Amino acid sequence: MLRRPAATQSIPPSYKVPLHDGNAILNRQRLNRPVSPHLTIYQPQIPWMLSGLNRLTGSVLSGGFYVFGFAYLVAPLLGWHIESAALAESFAELPTLVKGGLKFLVALPFTFHSFNGVRHLIWDTGREFANKSVVRTGWVVVGLTMVSSLGLAVYGT
Repeated sequence: MLRRPAATQSIPPSYKVPLHDGNAILNRQRLNRPVSPHLTIYQPQIPWMLSGLNRLTGSVLSGGFYVFGFAYLVAPLLGWHIESAALAESFAELPTLVKGGLKFLVALPFTFHSFNGVRHLIWDTGREFANKSVVRTGWVVVGLTMVSSLGLAVYGT
């Protein structure tokens, strides 16, 4: 582990520090600050992995809604056909395996974000917040996500 003690350099009050000298002093002081460890030194754990994944799926879902909503609004101006009937017709022409895969990819962020949201709501009540419970409920969310995503992908294919 790399350790650097933090130190500062005192400047007499009568000394007028030109701007370029002040920046040089600050840059030298920054070299003496402790170095923060990078994420790669930490062992991956289910709580922080699911926390990041929850933020990612939330961003992807909300971004997807905004992009599709905007595209739906400008579609008539650009001659695009993204109304429901045209999308259903295009999707019906795909091979069954591709349809199942696409349905799984669309269902996965929805189901994960929903189940993890319920998990967070349970935490808001003050329950299931011990370390063992957090890990256990994390794996429950992963299991429910996979089963429900597969179920949604296979149903009707």
